[in-house]
Amino acid sequence: MTPHHTTAPARRSAPRAGRPAVTWEQARATARDAVQPLPAATLEPADALGHALAAPLAARTDLPPFDTSAMDGWAVAGPGPWRLEDRTLLAGTRPAPLRPGAAAPIATGARLPAGATAVLRREHGATDPATGTLHVRSAAPGAAPGTDIRVQGHECRTGDPLLPAGATVTPAVLGLAAAAGHDRLTVHRRPTVELLVLGDELLTGLPGDGRVRDALGPLLPPWLHALGAEVTGHHRVPDVAAPLTEAVRRSSADVVVTTGSTAAGPVDFLHRALRANGAELLVDSVAVRPGHPMLLAALPGTGSRPASHLVGLPGNPLAAVAGLVTLAAPLLGRLGGRTPDGPHRARAAAALPGHPADTRLVPVRRAENGVTPLPYDGPAMLRGLARADHLAVLPPGGATEGEYVTVLPLPAG
Repeated sequence: MTPHHTTAPARRSAPRAGRPAVTWEQARATARDAVQPLPAATLEPADALGHALAAPLAARTDLPPFDTSAMDGWAVAGPGPWRLEDRTLLAGTRPAPLRPGAAAPIATGARLPAGATAVLRREHGATDPATGTLHVRSAAPGAAPGTDIRVQGHECRTGDPLLPAGATVTPAVLGLAAAAGHDRLTVHRRPTVELLVLGDELLTGLPGDGRVRDALGPLLPPWLHALGAEVTGHHRVPDVAAPLTEAVRRSSADVVVTTGSTAAGPVDFLHRALRANGAELLVDSVAVRPGHPMLLAALPGTGSRPASHLVGLPGNPLAAVAGLVTLAAPLLGRLGGRTPDGPHRARAAAALPGHPADTRLVPVRRAENGVTPLPYDGPAMLRGLARADHLAVLPPGGATEGEYVTVLPLPAG
């Protein structure tokens, strides 16, 4: 079992003999191609937040639905000066037409009356109570036709496509959908995840007597949520074959995520548990550092468990994160119907050392001059990752200063 600590030296597990490692790109493609999007459901907007649209979002109304005022001021008809009408145009009303040469006070967002040709901003106009007229202030711009009018359909027309299927429903999407006439949204179900944290060495107090604190238990659930998953269970499992086999067997989640036990050490029982559950290994080791002993397996359905998948993450913290972005992210993204994000490219602000033969994932921080590597980037460390906002994906041999590399954004919350 590989530990989850950031300070004590790692307890090494022997590599699995004869296990062919696929490339990082092949592993991600395999994870994404292993599944299809989950069924769609029509939800209330608040419940759809964080889901992916299962169908394109189209406008059900023009936006704006009618000509409206973009500013507080006066609706005017034709060139000035104007005769002031004894009424105020407010949002939420349907005003009577404005006569030629007339003006009426109007609020931002109010519907423009028929006959209005422009809006004169409040700071640009002056009224003469004695004559009941409105004039343009000296040196202020006038009210040329169309000034400060939000024209009907300027943002979209009824039936216009607004967002494609696969777009994630954000608060801004909820606002757009509401403005465009939608009371409910058709989205893909978020995939459910059960997290199994393995390791007899884990404790909740300060490290001692060979035991260390669990870093992945707090780290993984919010990260999985950011990847679109709904974490339905989070359990500690001892380094014993039978409890692990049973925990995998009884899970009803779409995806089981485990930490540790992916190699061939004396208490690495995950492969045995997968064989006992009739699993098919789709990925069993990836040519990436850190995190090469990660795995992906397909679990057959049984009477009590639907067909599902298992992502086995290495136990070292940064290695586990490498497994998360390599296998869990594309798998969960496809299950949730999300459109892939990226790839993103960034310039290396300094040399980024790589592995001689494998892809290397390095915590970096982005600035105006590019991405810079951070110290403390060993497989068992999280200190560099905690300061990072991206992971740089380095080809074998690394990247020189000024070279452009692929970067993966890290979730901010």
